[in-house]
Amino acid sequence: MKRRAFLHTSALAVSSALLGANAAEAPDQVMTVTGLIPAADLGRTLVHEHVAVDFIGAARTSPDRYDSQLAFDLARPHFERLQREGVKTLVECTPRFIGRNPDLLRRLSRETRLQVLANTGWYAAVNHRFLPPEALTESVDQIADRWKREWLDGLDGTGIRPGFLKLGTGNGALPSVDAKLVRAAARVHRFSGLTIAIHTGDGAAALDELKLLREEGVRPDALIWVHAQNDPGPIQIEAARLGAWISLDGYSLSGPNVLRYPAMIVAHREAGTLNRVLLSHDDGWAVDGDAPSGNKLTLFGNGNPTPFSSLFSQLIPDLRTRGFTEADLQQLLVVNPRSALTLRPRLLS
Repeated sequence: MKRRAFLHTSALAVSSALLGANAAEAPDQVMTVTGLIPAADLGRTLVHEHVAVDFIGAARTSPDRYDSQLAFDLARPHFERLQREGVKTLVECTPRFIGRNPDLLRRLSRETRLQVLANTGWYAAVNHRFLPPEALTESVDQIADRWKREWLDGLDGTGIRPGFLKLGTGNGALPSVDAKLVRAAARVHRFSGLTIAIHTGDGAAALDELKLLREEGVRPDALIWVHAQNDPGPIQIEAARLGAWISLDGYSLSGPNVLRYPAMIVAHREAGTLNRVLLSHDDGWAVDGDAPSGNKLTLFGNGNPTPFSSLFSQLIPDLRTRGFTEADLQQLLVVNPRSALTLRPRLLS
């Protein structure tokens, strides 16, 4: 048996064992940094947040560039506050080569009892600054094999398994490297059931991603269009009607978002696509690129003075004034994330 065929057969066997059954037939489950949980236990979920992010670039990033204890101390009170807001799960979207730290996430989850999801995948946005050299040289299957190994063996030698795939692309038609990563993610999804969340520049890129997934035999509901608010026009509705998840995940109290987000969500309600919408802040802390010891972490994101809070202090009250019911809010914060993140291969027949 050829090496790749052997690895693929072995991967399928281990993947099925992880889920307790064939991946396509397993009961609804989600993989957190502390292990599998029933999807029904996901609860109120923030689908796109960060703890510590390092924007120095793939060539220079290192776990030593910041103090994990400092990051823990910064994040812990906010994780505890989220529980008081009724949040049970936080999806941590920091990819490898931008500061991914699964050990930190597991410690935060264990000590605060907030469920956390980590990710596998690579981030091609920002002119490929955060890609390793092998992204340019390896084939689709070679890259997919790397991410499959992280799903099966864990992230960075920790044994912590990813709960989703995270990629990044730019605007418009995808460059060949970006397209290669999307195809690799589709192949990982086919046997693992991991949902594919893609930082996407605009609607044209989102439609291109859906086309590539279709060519790989994967349905649109395997895709979370991250930062869909960047293209607030009719393509949002089009992608939602096709079945993709529309992630409005940069909400803040500053700038036009206070008006833009309710308008976009109302548009989805009117179009009958509220069942495809996800909400979050995209908040977190960034390593100071000039800090020689890497011990300085600075609040970043969307201008929220208190991270992970503005949905609850402003957006949800705004939606209530616009006639959104408790069932609508449950749809947005509980039902949709649970459906989006459940481990399930979503394959074209």
